[in-house]
Amino acid sequence: MMTIAEVEDFAFRILRDNGLADHQAGPIARAMAVTEAAGSHSHGLYRLIGYVGSIRSGRVNVLARPRCERIASSFIRVDGDNGFAPAAHSIGLTALIEAAETNGIAALALTNCYHFSALWHDLDPIVAAGLACWAFTIGQCIVAPHGGTHRLMGTNPIAFGWPRKGQRPFVFDFATSVVARGEIELMSRAGKMLPQGWGIDASGEPTRDPQAALAGALLPFGGYKGSALAMMVELLAGPLIGEPTSRQAAALDNGDGGPPLGGELLIAMSPALFNSGLANDWQQQAENFFADARTQPGIRLPSDRRHAARQRSEEEGISVPNALLDELRKLSPRDDS
Repeated sequence: MMTIAEVEDFAFRILRDNGLADHQAGPIARAMAVTEAAGSHSHGLYRLIGYVGSIRSGRVNVLARPRCERIASSFIRVDGDNGFAPAAHSIGLTALIEAAETNGIAALALTNCYHFSALWHDLDPIVAAGLACWAFTIGQCIVAPHGGTHRLMGTNPIAFGWPRKGQRPFVFDFATSVVARGEIELMSRAGKMLPQGWGIDASGEPTRDPQAALAGALLPFGGYKGSALAMMVELLAGPLIGEPTSRQAAALDNGDGGPPLGGELLIAMSPALFNSGLANDWQQQAENFFADARTQPGIRLPSDRRHAARQRSEEEGISVPNALLDELRKLSPRDDS
């Protein structure tokens, strides 16, 4: 068992030992520790393999210094300097929150960086500030459009957060593919077969073999509906903010196993300002809605499971498979992690 702090320190030391600057490694390590604690293992320590791959291949600027620019009163852009997204996110976060609190709504575009972490983690500090928020990013190009037989889009997750007074926030984060690519990779490592309808092979035929699906394509959830949402994310996190689509990013990939070049769009909204001058109690109205949902047996709100896993991790520690830890220790040039 490891504590959350131990997981963070473990990840930080491996990243630093591979030459990543502390100001880049710190936000990544914190994100990994939080996601491991929340049970999001596909975005936790496992991702060190891809991060280190990108560092060693020279694709990523290990000394990157993100630069924040206010384009307009309600629009902030951070140039990631060809580094990783968590550092760029940390640079722009305060400006985004302040702009949303002042203007009612604001947007933050993260550009020229590599995104590999969970979107819900990016939203947590925004929700903690009392704001509702969205996040969009493209993923590795591995999803075929509905009715298609070849990959065109990324897993293209969407996340939304809603603040709650005295309660843990309402946050959801899901890929627009049936499942995130990382889950397929973990199933492959575990020798598990995929459920029907998750992927197709390189010939466009349905497959339950995770390796065949990784060589072919994943499918969007919900048929044409999920496909349309994936296309929306391509546009919002690509052309809208001057970043490549997932297919364009794939053409630049060097096969190091790390994250693709791609942007992230975050939108924050102030419920207090949206309700300014109204008699409506937005917080109570939302709580009544959540209470109505919970009257139905078996209902759980999005993020309930994550919150419960985080609490268990804080009380009992985090269980990380020894095989994974051994593999990750070998990523350290000094192999003393």
